[in-house]
Amino acid sequence: MSELTLDTLIDDGNYLSSERARLENKVLLDELERKKKARSLAVPTDDNRVKARLREIGEPITLFGERAADRRDRLIYVLSQINAARGDDAMQVDEESSEESEDEEEEFYTPGSLELLEGRKRLAEYSLPRAQKRIAQQRIDSKIPLGRIIDIRKKIFAEVKRFAELGSQIGDDRPISQVRFSPDSKMLATGSWSGNVKLWNVPNCTPIRTLGGHSDRVGGVAWHPQATISQSPDSANLVSGAGDMNVHLWSLNSDTPLSVMKGHQDRICRVAFHPSGDYVASASFDTSWRLWDVATSKELLLQEGHSKEVYAVEFQEDGALAASGGLDAIGRVWDLRTGRTAMVLDGHVQAIFSIAFSPNGYQIATGSGDDTIRIWDMRSLKALYTIPAHLSNVADVRFFHGTDLPYGLSPTSDVEMGDTNNLSSTDSTHDMEERTYRPGLYLASAGYDGLVKLWSADDWQLLRTLPTDGGKVMSVDLSNDGKYLASGTYNRNFQMFAPDESIV
Repeated sequence: MSELTLDTLIDDGNYLSSERARLENKVLLDELERKKKARSLAVPTDDNRVKARLREIGEPITLFGERAADRRDRLIYVLSQINAARGDDAMQVDEESSEESEDEEEEFYTPGSLELLEGRKRLAEYSLPRAQKRIAQQRIDSKIPLGRIIDIRKKIFAEVKRFAELGSQIGDDRPISQVRFSPDSKMLATGSWSGNVKLWNVPNCTPIRTLGGHSDRVGGVAWHPQATISQSPDSANLVSGAGDMNVHLWSLNSDTPLSVMKGHQDRICRVAFHPSGDYVASASFDTSWRLWDVATSKELLLQEGHSKEVYAVEFQEDGALAASGGLDAIGRVWDLRTGRTAMVLDGHVQAIFSIAFSPNGYQIATGSGDDTIRIWDMRSLKALYTIPAHLSNVADVRFFHGTDLPYGLSPTSDVEMGDTNNLSSTDSTHDMEERTYRPGLYLASAGYDGLVKLWSADDWQLLRTLPTDGGKVMSVDLSNDGKYLASGTYNRNFQMFAPDESIV
């Protein structure tokens, strides 16, 4: 019998290799099945419960350098391995986890403070009139003849296509993480991984002041909406957030912060000033974003909702909505007046690094690690367009907003005040149409491919590509007067761009 078996094996030379392949395929299929079932496991999202569950099954509650999201992923992996070893019938979670899963599927509320309640009321009172004015202006703009719109687009896009580099300046000792123009377009704020926030003259790029209150890399800087216009230089004009987990409020006359707001449990990536100037938002690696009261420096809201680190946060110009983007590749739009999620931006396959509201109030742009920009419409609750923007991460996206006032109208303009004695009726009408239609007509993006790009914001076509002297462009911004564009790069420089009249 032994000889027969041996002869058979020798005669059939493919038997051993086919058996080995079958076993390898079985291992692969078992692993795929385990991963499939692991995705259906209901595990706690609260980090303390995750640690408790790990302790129950005899695993270390934390590993060196492990974050909360990584810890939860490890729990899922360990549970799936245990259940796979027990057999298919054991691929069920315990009653506690099942109950948690059912609870997580339902909407839940957490108690809020009286300060948050009052804040929500003020936000509603502030945002509703602004939304009404915006909609009224959009109704007027909708009556502009198509031929006139085409003329406006040609004129504005011709200026955009002439952008060229004015110069480059060494900004700090470490990479420049963010650049932002002041509302009057006369200053530029830069945040650096060295922990410094610096102010520069525009367009000469000469230093004004260094704000060195952070002990770790600065992730975000943002100006008060009325800074350098009507805001007192001694009050809060600028906000910054950094890896030291602190949010700093700065005046323009002091090198030390007016206030230090503490509460985050991990590094802060981005900060934003509310259009009213009364509130600040900060996005953090602790998987939350928080809302702060500028007057009291108190935390009003700790908003969860992302499964991984929150990288970007931004306010809508009306002041009613905030948007957050995370390393979980999900964006969320929040109604600040109620605390509810207004829209989920689900479509990117990599982390969201930047998020921006269009001045029209209903469109959002998100820049992602999947090298694309997605345009979302809150009216239809879906993505309108996907722009294949860069060859590497889209680090920043910014719409052109005009001035800090709605639709670029100056309160002293002859057109707005009704004094058109020095203008023909045609000129005054055309001037009004261009000034109201211009904001939101184009946007800028920064990529890790070393390029800054300008895009039309109605048909999403490329208008201009601007090379920089840095391998990675980490931030970009457009000045409110439309004259300048700035970019911050990984090689410690920032660049200034402006339309070159010699370019046709």
